[in-house]
Amino acid sequence: MTRSVKWLVSLSVLLPAITHAQSKKPLDHSVYDGWQSIGVKTISNNGVWTAYTVTPQEGDATLVVRNLQNGREVSVPRGASPVITEDARFVVFTIKPFFKDVRQARIKKKKPDEMPKDSMGILSLNDLGITKIPLVKSFKTPEKGNGLLAYLIERPKPDTAAKRPKRPIPRIIDATDEGEDNRGKFLADEGEALVSGGQFPADADNDKPGGPGSADPGDLVIRNLRTGEEDTIRSVSSYTLSEPGNKIALVIHPPKKDSLAKAGVWLWDVAKRTADTLSRGHGVFIHFAFDEKGTQLAYLGSRDSAKALQKFHALYYFRNGQDSATITVSKSTAGMPSGWSVSENGTPRFSKNGEKLFFGTAPIPEPKDTNIVDFEVAKVDIWHYKDDFLQTMQLKSLNRDLNMNYTAVYYPRQQRMVQLNDEQLERLSTADEGNALYALGITDVHQRIALQWTGSTLKSAYLVNTQTGARKLVKADIDGIFSISPQGRYILWFDMKAGNWNSYETATGITRNISSNIPIQLTDEEIDMPDDPRPYGAAGWLENDRYVYLYDRYDIWQADPSGKEPPVMITKGFGRETKTVLRNVRLDKEERFLKLKQTLLLSAQNDSSRFGGFYTVKLNDKKAPRQVVMGPYTYTQPDKAKDADVYIFQRHNYVESPDLFGGRDIATATRLSRLNPQQANYNWGTAELFTWDTYNGKTTQGILYKPEDFDPNKKYPVIMYFYERLTDGLYTYQPPAPTPSRLNISFFVSRGYVVLAPDIRYETGHPGKSAYDYVVSGAEALAKNPWIDRSNMAIQGQSWGGYQVAYLITATPLFKAAWAGAPVANMTSAYGGIRWESGMNRQFQYEHTQSRIGATLWDKPELYIENSPLFHLPKVTTPIVLMHNDADGAVPWYQSIEMFTGLRRLGKPVWLLNYNNDAHNLMQRTNRKDIQIRQQQFFDHYLKGAPAPVWLSKGVPATEKGKNWGFDLED
Repeated sequence: MTRSVKWLVSLSVLLPAITHAQSKKPLDHSVYDGWQSIGVKTISNNGVWTAYTVTPQEGDATLVVRNLQNGREVSVPRGASPVITEDARFVVFTIKPFFKDVRQARIKKKKPDEMPKDSMGILSLNDLGITKIPLVKSFKTPEKGNGLLAYLIERPKPDTAAKRPKRPIPRIIDATDEGEDNRGKFLADEGEALVSGGQFPADADNDKPGGPGSADPGDLVIRNLRTGEEDTIRSVSSYTLSEPGNKIALVIHPPKKDSLAKAGVWLWDVAKRTADTLSRGHGVFIHFAFDEKGTQLAYLGSRDSAKALQKFHALYYFRNGQDSATITVSKSTAGMPSGWSVSENGTPRFSKNGEKLFFGTAPIPEPKDTNIVDFEVAKVDIWHYKDDFLQTMQLKSLNRDLNMNYTAVYYPRQQRMVQLNDEQLERLSTADEGNALYALGITDVHQRIALQWTGSTLKSAYLVNTQTGARKLVKADIDGIFSISPQGRYILWFDMKAGNWNSYETATGITRNISSNIPIQLTDEEIDMPDDPRPYGAAGWLENDRYVYLYDRYDIWQADPSGKEPPVMITKGFGRETKTVLRNVRLDKEERFLKLKQTLLLSAQNDSSRFGGFYTVKLNDKKAPRQVVMGPYTYTQPDKAKDADVYIFQRHNYVESPDLFGGRDIATATRLSRLNPQQANYNWGTAELFTWDTYNGKTTQGILYKPEDFDPNKKYPVIMYFYERLTDGLYTYQPPAPTPSRLNISFFVSRGYVVLAPDIRYETGHPGKSAYDYVVSGAEALAKNPWIDRSNMAIQGQSWGGYQVAYLITATPLFKAAWAGAPVANMTSAYGGIRWESGMNRQFQYEHTQSRIGATLWDKPELYIENSPLFHLPKVTTPIVLMHNDADGAVPWYQSIEMFTGLRRLGKPVWLLNYNNDAHNLMQRTNRKDIQIRQQQFFDHYLKGAPAPVWLSKGVPATEKGKNWGFDLED
């Protein structure tokens, strides 16, 4: 029997026949791939058009372009990455190859250049006609310009070029041409000419549309979308458009065999359709940046040989009127720190007014010693107790550290550079889009060792003068959050220990506590960790840095950073009065600050009902927030048209898929998509709040999921799934998808299980007992209902939920089966372990955050033992499956090995699944599908009496790995 056939046979045994009495069939494992979601979505600036993709979990997506005014729409199979042009006249998009073709190519191990290629589509919104162009590696449209499209085409091989349709020949500019002389140049061979339209088969490439362009040169087509006129430039390896679309910077990299070709950097004038040469000759030219008007250009360049042991980059600068770009900064420029140079890892950028050019610098690295023979030297990591970071963290951040660069600024008119930060002040934030005199520098140098047990570092903030580089201390050594106001007039910070917001006035150096007169707590009111509560955050600033807007748990406060005016609650206490969390929705992606009398759109969620929706409130208005819409749904953040009051957004709950809606009024918006119509054929479910009193006297809630065909006269098995607090997700859609080891709730509910997802609150020092108080009391409360099968209840959790599952089976025999993903079994060994994904030590988790012990292992060893399942394994009577993978970057997988070997020695039923080279949460889809089958088989066996699969009853020996999955059911 072949592997594929055996898989299908194994899968079929999981799908029992449906009785005639059932009106709808239960979900099965075959439904996952076709279940849909909205992928990319965008709206035109005038609010007339929207484009979005409908994406299955696995397979070919569909691009939908719809007119929001008349409902007219067009669907494009395999369309992706849509961009609506600024003038709302065209949609440019990628057309991906068929999923099946890509899959077959991967099976055949095709080389990258043999893989199916992307095409590009251009949809005219005037007549909805589509032009398709094959072999497009990338495309770009200007951020703020109209009518321009640039796209890079892979040069076809000679045998394929002859097969391309004959088209009108566009103007071709070769790398041998220069300046005005390139006008009127044509390619002689029509078979090599770049076509400008027509229907072509879809192809794909590894480069994404809108990306930086491939280093492998191709033909760059510059197209006027309105007239259809095109220019083609040969041997382009990268290209960058200015924001208004008036200029394009090109790197020309002709073939080596072409001795007449002229390599270098060109600047294309879109209006004149001519090119100027900015830099001549071969080299590496990267990181192109225009100023806002497209009149200045900066980039990095190196002329060093590819074989050079040290490569030095320089900053090139060009402005309109110059003959060519000039080197403005190099390693020998005045102002450059000794032993430093321009960093290839820093991207230049202009200030908004164009008067400053920011770029990156770094110490010159030592050249590689070519005399060292790799196999003759020791490979050793040296851990030192005085290191700022553990070696594990250093190794994880090695590439970042090697690429570390620091901000300098060049003043074109004054022709001088100023270094702004360095190794002692690693982070720098500018203000007013780079225009402001001052920047904010933050450092935690010499404060990092404590990160091991605190999880955070003490930070110091400095005011940095961008004209001189001078630094002035703002605040030293606090656990805080710092930011600079939009205009740069204030430094805002939150002091974690003191729990207050503060402002520092950059002009005067005066510091003020701006939240002391706010009578409401601005930090987490529900914190149940042994740590300082975090702030609820800030909503933004008013223009000219007049006010800053701060959140409490429910409402929004206007605070004066100058301290002259008392704080004012702009939401008038409505949030706290109704227990509705109100938060500002940023509708304009370019918005840097709020404006006087602006009407804010506020997202809203009610604590009692969990309803979601939106309100509006007007700044400087005495009226309370006005409801836009509230209901039993979760709403995503709306996207607003730039030049019209038209919105698109998604809305969903447990029963309704996250469909796309659009219109002028959010409350009455039109449903644009109809996802997952097949759901109507399946037994789905319902979600409701379930309330009970816990053993510690607290009242809590959970989400209770029931099958759609729920019958109160029947008895249902129960699976309890938990983490911390989950009830905010009451109105969240749960698609049937193979999950990373969490419970596939909709799948199990559809197949006749009741699921309860309880909220849990914790007592410092006793997280295990807290889980017991909430989970077990919830199970007992639920079991009082006559439709619950008390003798068939199970628990499932992943990560922190997995730990709680592991603890609970040592504390109660109530549950008949348990499944724990990536649990901690032994806090005494996990305490000193490493989170391999980040390289961080785990001590901080136990002393300050999620594990909630609140003391060191040496101060309170008894708490670590009390909360460690490993020390209580003899009490276990519940069969448990552990999933823990050998590439887990959060919880070392030896934690489950300790638990497995302990239970195995005690003769307790235990299984351990290790998905090779997979992560803490399963990332590989094949593994996710596999674990869903095993979860169903496990719970069906123990809670429904179904036959046990072979992997559960006998196991799968290593000799059969990859041949036998053990899915077959025992007779």
